[in-house]
Amino acid sequence: MKFSYIWHDQLNHSLMYFEKDYTYHVYNRSNEIVFYSEDNYLFFIEKVRKLIFPVCDILAWCLMPNHFHFLLQANEESIQLTNEKHRPTLQQLSKNLGTVHSSYTQAINKTLKRKGSLFAHNTKAKQITHQGNNFIENCFFYIHQNPVQAGLVKKLEDWEYSSFQDYAGFRKGTLCNKNLAYELINYNKDNFYEQSYAIIDEKYINGFGFND
Repeated sequence: MKFSYIWHDQLNHSLMYFEKDYTYHVYNRSNEIVFYSEDNYLFFIEKVRKLIFPVCDILAWCLMPNHFHFLLQANEESIQLTNEKHRPTLQQLSKNLGTVHSSYTQAINKTLKRKGSLFAHNTKAKQITHQGNNFIENCFFYIHQNPVQAGLVKKLEDWEYSSFQDYAGFRKGTLCNKNLAYELINYNKDNFYEQSYAIIDEKYINGFGFND
């Protein structure tokens, strides 16, 4: 059973390994701001739509000023090998995640005339399918609650850079596979808004891996 694999943006060398139909919490954080403006957030999401959306099922996402979260399920396209001679076991999803990360870092470095790694940590993919009951459900809500918990907004719908608005009906976003999310996550569409504010037990938060 494989739980967590990492890659480093400076090397753009992927070490992540995904298994079909498994669900992963993919995240990274920095000690500094990485999204400086609306254009930065939109640029990153455009890269995700182009490179990540075609090769996995995105269930939830949230971009924060100094970190990001994605809840993904690997599918057949995710696990296809890229057949690179120097990385024969590299999978398509893993490669594309690295490309999103490195291309965003390069763009920010060029704009700000800076050098080096943008994120201080390695990106991780925490496999949560076998973490126990309700882990996927709680990770889904945890990702959406990030902006409120960080004090950036008072209401979840006030943060534009997450999938909450799409699920709550405030926006018609198409990045997430909502039908799959409905199957995996135990929630009622009629009281989704109320459920989204439910307090998440610390045991789940620790299991998501973000504090590792």
